[in-house]
Amino acid sequence: MTMATGAELRAVISGLVAGVRPLDDREATDQATILAWIASGQPVFRTVPPATPPRHLVSYFALVDSPNRMVLLGDHVKSGLWLPSGGHVEDGEDPRATVDREAFEELGIRASFHDRLGAGRPFFLTITPTVGENSHEDVSLWFVLACDRDAALDPDPREYRGVRWFPLDDGDGWPARRFDPEMGRFAGKVTAALDG
Repeated sequence: MTMATGAELRAVISGLVAGVRPLDDREATDQATILAWIASGQPVFRTVPPATPPRHLVSYFALVDSPNRMVLLGDHVKSGLWLPSGGHVEDGEDPRATVDREAFEELGIRASFHDRLGAGRPFFLTITPTVGENSHEDVSLWFVLACDRDAALDPDPREYRGVRWFPLDDGDGWPARRFDPEMGRFAGKVTAALDG
């Protein structure tokens, strides 16, 4: 994917966001907020780490092994939580290119978008306030990649203490003390889509 600029890239991102079918009222509200934010002309890319501007765009991606109903999460060094992979969208970058770049940097693989769960478009949307000294809002586009749980991965030790496959139908309810606070909603949306 080539780099775009200005209005062209905002149109691409808006199209990606508008194409998501919301899971619930909360995701519909987040979708409307994201679309208004992009249309407002406010900065959407992080320019100075970690929190400038105070709201910026992130591409998350979850590796899903559909036949085995598993999702790969990483034990994130900075947050101490089990999270999907991802990173900040760079200025001028298509969020799908962010997924491919980050998949290679963080896991040593190229992105293979899941054909039933987004097919190269975001599958889920969130606006999440971060915690800590440099709190800000991550506007996250969650993509799904197809991956077999036996695939060779090379996790970046600067990002993760380790990675692990979790059952999508996890019985512990995805508690926020261990996982991304939106993981339960995401897993529910994925399982509903897999169940048809």
